[in-house]
Amino acid sequence: MTIVLTMGEPAGIGGEITLKAWAARKPTTPAFFIIDDAARLKVLAAQFNIPCPVEIITAPQQAGGVFPRALPVLAPTTPLAAPVTLGTPSEASAAAVVGAIDQAVALVTSGAAAGMTTNPIHKASLQSAGFGFPGHTEYLGHLAGGLESVMMLAVEGLRVVPVTVHLAMKDVAKGLTTAAIVHCGRVTAAALKTDFGIAHPRLAVAALNPHAGEKGNMGDEESAVIVPAVKQLQAEGIDAQGPAPADTLFHAAARTRFDAALCMYHDQALIPLKTIDFAGGVNVTLGLPFVRTSPDHGTAFDIAARGIADPSSLLAAIHMAADIARRRGH
Repeated sequence: MTIVLTMGEPAGIGGEITLKAWAARKPTTPAFFIIDDAARLKVLAAQFNIPCPVEIITAPQQAGGVFPRALPVLAPTTPLAAPVTLGTPSEASAAAVVGAIDQAVALVTSGAAAGMTTNPIHKASLQSAGFGFPGHTEYLGHLAGGLESVMMLAVEGLRVVPVTVHLAMKDVAKGLTTAAIVHCGRVTAAALKTDFGIAHPRLAVAALNPHAGEKGNMGDEESAVIVPAVKQLQAEGIDAQGPAPADTLFHAAARTRFDAALCMYHDQALIPLKTIDFAGGVNVTLGLPFVRTSPDHGTAFDIAARGIADPSSLLAAIHMAADIARRRGH
């Protein structure tokens, strides 16, 4: 079993953490290879003194044999168009970044790799170059035939699913719908069974407003939008409870009462998760016909030229991709 990694934004920390992940590998680490420019990675390894030899492969099937001695690197079908400066993203890299995602999807779809783990992308650079998607999750759903995939973030002891994702706070209430909550609940419950081995998943549904709206005194989204979604999920046989005030949903005792929490907006989900384990979070896309995970952090341009990036989240993402692939029988 091998996991394919994408290059991500080459001006960010993706190359560095991939090299460090290989250098930190253990006997239990799943074999992985990356779609990237081998010469670029060799320069990074030397620049940051990372003990990671790099070896070019011409087919994914070669990765398992190479992995014990070197990081296997598969050439991108769309090469980088210009030299890369760490910390300085460029639209010139967009075609190669998106091309690596396309290439990885083709490999996992064909069975040449068991799953894919994506390094962080810089959405603004891609969108300036014509990329018409908010991020990885939506683009992967598009590549899977227009599926409405769902983003889950996970650390040991907590899984969260933001119903609205990259919306300004002023737009969250009007962007929140009963249908969206129900969709996230259905996809999450199904994935907890197939991908995480939980026979009877329990979902907690967070409120939007303080104190769950206090019977309408602090907003009516709970009664008008969230309660109907919870009732519909329950009617479909899904163990969903809520809406629960978010300020009491994530303490240690509360977390034992659910397997995943549906959160109404981005930071409601991400703040507790990153407080519990900032370095080890994993982003996993639910509802796809192939396995995709990602480290739960961005491109980190501010430290990209310093050699201090932590590969923990990437390693956790690789392990999770392999675990899900095994449960799916890949």
